[in-house]
Amino acid sequence: MSGDAFSLFLPWVNTEMMNLYLAELAAAFPNQEIMLIWDQAGWHKSSSLKVPENIVLKSLPPYSPELNPVEKLWQWLKKHVCRNRLFAYLDDLMNTLEEMLINLSPTRFRELCQCSYLLQ
Repeated sequence: MSGDAFSLFLPWVNTEMMNLYLAELAAAFPNQEIMLIWDQAGWHKSSSLKVPENIVLKSLPPYSPELNPVEKLWQWLKKHVCRNRLFAYLDDLMNTLEEMLINLSPTRFRELCQCSYLLQ
C-alpha cells in the first residue's frame, strides 16, 4: 500500500457514478495494478459496472464495516474535521473535506487506512 490517495466528490451514489470513479481512478494510475476493497453496496455489484483492466475488486463480507480500510479515514475525518462544527452550507463542508484530503500526506493516509489483514 503506497499511501497514494484518489477521491472524487460525486453528486450521487449509483452505478453511473461508480463507473466514472473507476475510469478516473484507472486513468490516474495507468501503470499500476489497483486492488479496490469495498463493501457490497448495490452499485458495487451492478451487472453494468465497467471495471478497467488495471483494477481488481475485492468485496468484503456483508455487514463488516470494521474490515473496510476507508472506514478508519471517515472516522478520523468526523473526529478531527467535523466534530463540534456547524457548516452553514454543504459546499463549506465539501471544501473543508477536500482541503483536508489534499493535504493529507501519503504516510498519514497509509497509517489511517492500514488494516492488519492487508499486511499479510
